[in-house]
Amino acid sequence: MARRRMVYEGKAKILYEGPEPDTLIQYFKDDATAFNAEKRDVIEGKGVLNNRLSEYFMTGLNGIGVPTHFIKRVNMREQLIRAVEIIPLEVVVRNVAAGSMSKRLGIDEGTALPRPIIEFYYKDDALGDPLVTEEHIIAFNWATQQDIDDMIALALRVNDYMSGLMYGVGIKLVDFKIEIGRIFEGDYQRLIVADEISPDSCRLWDIESGKKLDKDVFRQDLGSLADAYTEVAKRLGVMPRVGNVATGPKLVN
Repeated sequence: MARRRMVYEGKAKILYEGPEPDTLIQYFKDDATAFNAEKRDVIEGKGVLNNRLSEYFMTGLNGIGVPTHFIKRVNMREQLIRAVEIIPLEVVVRNVAAGSMSKRLGIDEGTALPRPIIEFYYKDDALGDPLVTEEHIIAFNWATQQDIDDMIALALRVNDYMSGLMYGVGIKLVDFKIEIGRIFEGDYQRLIVADEISPDSCRLWDIESGKKLDKDVFRQDLGSLADAYTEVAKRLGVMPRVGNVATGPKLVN
């Protein structure tokens, strides 16, 4: 598919004008960033892996009735998506204490939470994407109370799907973040999952060893980020071939 006008460039992806009205082409870059882009590198093949993994997760969500912006994968680095009006919030679902939650609340990393906890962060790199409450969201008109209720419902459904999927291949879904967008069908508004779901946006730990298989590998200099993401893809059967042998999901007892 021929490249079109660039609409937006972020830290890990570029959006181009799509071939049809209300569509975009989402291009996955090899760039890796951490600590609000203070740490940067280029990881060869990362964009290809995230494209394939996000396709896999979004297709699965669409299949169980969770609406997403994903339409189809175009090539190894690009997907065709629906254009949405992004709500300026990151929705984070936590199943296990880690990262900023552990630091903020003094909870040991790895502590299982009594229930999934949902947090909202205002999308603003200059402010470091601060944690905000539902009161902030409503007061500043980022979303309505109904929107918040719908975002929570969507996030919990994504959590149920992703947790089960990962558990089946021996991976613990510690936490993840999603972005949610509005689409308009006549006078009717609907919220759908947008952006991406990949090891860039999830914390994934091997259940048996506790080995990290997500962007913390890059943040904490724990080894090869490409190898970690490849391991996730192989277990899920997303890698089409290993050598000359086609692979399916690797189930872990």
